[in-house]
Amino acid sequence: MKIEDYKGVFIYAQQIDNKLSTISLELLGKAKDLAADLDEKVTAVLIGSGVSDLTQTLAEYGADRVIVVDDPALKDYRTEPYTHALASVINEYKPEIMLVGATAIGRDLGPKVSARVATGLTADCTQLDIGDFPLTPVPGQEDKQLHRQLLMTRPAFGGNTIATIACPENRPQMATVRPGVMQKKEPVKGAKAEIVDYNPGFKENDCYVEIEKIVKEVVTTENIADAKILVSGGRGVGSPENFKLLDELAEVLGGTVSCSRAVVDSGWKPKELQVGQTGQTVRPHVYFAIGISGAIQHAAGMEDSDIIIAINKDENAPIFDIADYGVIGDLNKVVPELTKKIKEQQAAKAGQ
Repeated sequence: MKIEDYKGVFIYAQQIDNKLSTISLELLGKAKDLAADLDEKVTAVLIGSGVSDLTQTLAEYGADRVIVVDDPALKDYRTEPYTHALASVINEYKPEIMLVGATAIGRDLGPKVSARVATGLTADCTQLDIGDFPLTPVPGQEDKQLHRQLLMTRPAFGGNTIATIACPENRPQMATVRPGVMQKKEPVKGAKAEIVDYNPGFKENDCYVEIEKIVKEVVTTENIADAKILVSGGRGVGSPENFKLLDELAEVLGGTVSCSRAVVDSGWKPKELQVGQTGQTVRPHVYFAIGISGAIQHAAGMEDSDIIIAINKDENAPIFDIADYGVIGDLNKVVPELTKKIKEQQAAKAGQ
């Protein structure tokens, strides 16, 4: 392997039912930043059947080039044909960096592809940077420090520490990235990208699975990743019935209720509403942390919120370390009073 032959920042543009997943646009946003640091171009790899109409959106969100692998074998996601498609693109076009979303599909596809192209994979990353590796030069070995490396940061040991990982000896440098962590750029209407049609050929083998039936689940909960205001509750709320207080506050604010892992583990709320390392990463304008201690596993999923308001009776709760505003008190008293005051203010404005 000649590392110098590998150039550019590539992203896997995930699509489902010929609709781009949000993570694809988020990855393009980060890829643009990384490519700027490396003075390289951004390439989106679009895999599916009849997906060419999606290339314009990828161009507008930052792709300089879109490699389209279009084949009937790729109509629905299956591990083997998609792995063959992406691995073939990597072997043919030799990207320096390959980013994949840490979605259900990406967590299946990423490891398979990295093994097939004989490189490493850092999973579930929350931060990506271009820099030196080792991070700190070893005395007497400064000449061995490598530059322009992809530094991939992720929670480790159950979220109790943060690890920064590099892949200095193999290419591409591969990472899966948590949805909601990176920010997509504002689209540039009418932007153009080079479109490359590439098909490595598909021949069914023993690794192909046959899809007998696709059952689509009807989502009954709101997507908390899209919410501008989140009213999030933890174990300290006390009971599922007590979440009514949070529902009322969210209603007057026009927000959405979310929760911590402890609440999901207790069976009070569905997994789709969980914020944190093992839940969703969110960036609302306002995040209410009510009855949430603020352990690092939860903070990893919401600390980039614009404004964090914590309500907790424990004055030593870690949540106050990252909160912009904090109220030390009984949430059973504070939350109803807060809801009441907001209603009064809204009524006063309406009467003017």
